[in-house]
Amino acid sequence: MLFSILIANYNNGHFFKDCYSSILDQTYQNWEVIIIDDCSTDDSVTVIENIIKGDYRFKLFTNPINRGCGYTKNRCAQLATGEILGFLDPDDAITNDALQIMVEKHKTNPEVAIITSKYDLVDLNMSFKNVSSHGCSIPLGKSYLTYGEGALTHFATFKRQCFFKSIGIDFIMKRAVDQDLYYKLEEQGKHLFIDKVLYHYRIHDNSISTNENLYKAQYWHFYTMINAYERRKRFNLAIDNFTTLQIKKLKSNYYYSRFERAKTKNQFCVKYYFFFKSIIAFPRYNIRFKLKSLFV
Repeated sequence: MLFSILIANYNNGHFFKDCYSSILDQTYQNWEVIIIDDCSTDDSVTVIENIIKGDYRFKLFTNPINRGCGYTKNRCAQLATGEILGFLDPDDAITNDALQIMVEKHKTNPEVAIITSKYDLVDLNMSFKNVSSHGCSIPLGKSYLTYGEGALTHFATFKRQCFFKSIGIDFIMKRAVDQDLYYKLEEQGKHLFIDKVLYHYRIHDNSISTNENLYKAQYWHFYTMINAYERRKRFNLAIDNFTTLQIKKLKSNYYYSRFERAKTKNQFCVKYYFFFKSIIAFPRYNIRFKLKSLFV
């Protein structure tokens, strides 16, 4: 069973050596690597080319212009030929048994669309910092959409046939691409969780989920949840307890968080715009608290 490792790169080529080494170190050796560089502004392509040195198992492509994370990750999946696929960021790494474990689980669980595991956090030198608190199984009667963020995490792998049965990755998405894909995959089959660290997530200033990027990702997390709810409603898919009331709360909380951010930055007009959007989304929800926050 061929495993396709999918790598979308943008200006992270100087971290790729550790990622590359972790792939070569796998106990399971029937794999290919699809790398797409999204028009990096540094020397990523040259660095990666020098590392892979013509190894036919590594296939490097480039986007002629910067297209963003959604487009690039979707292209990775489209170019893959393996039966099992999994994304690996070029600045991260996987444990040496990650592919072996994932392939065995996919073989013995044909009804499963996506398998996830736990990850740990490492520093610039790939030295262990701590195990992430994210990653768990989904309780019976719930879904990733209704159980909340953080349940499905790296290392996440999925069956190629399930990916192509879904509508795939949204081209316009800049962030929360993995979250959006997880929603779509759980609509195609079951989820299986492996309670073991199989992925090393490197923390640095360019990490997409750190520092200022946390705020930028917030909109896209909101966007993916609303889209998933509307898609499941449109196709009569199970939404378990994700009610219209919860949608109102989700919208109200999102707009209120934008209000709070604008308030700390003294953005007067923006602040009141998002405050009133929060009220309109759900007029009775936390109204006293919200009114009080205007003057605090």
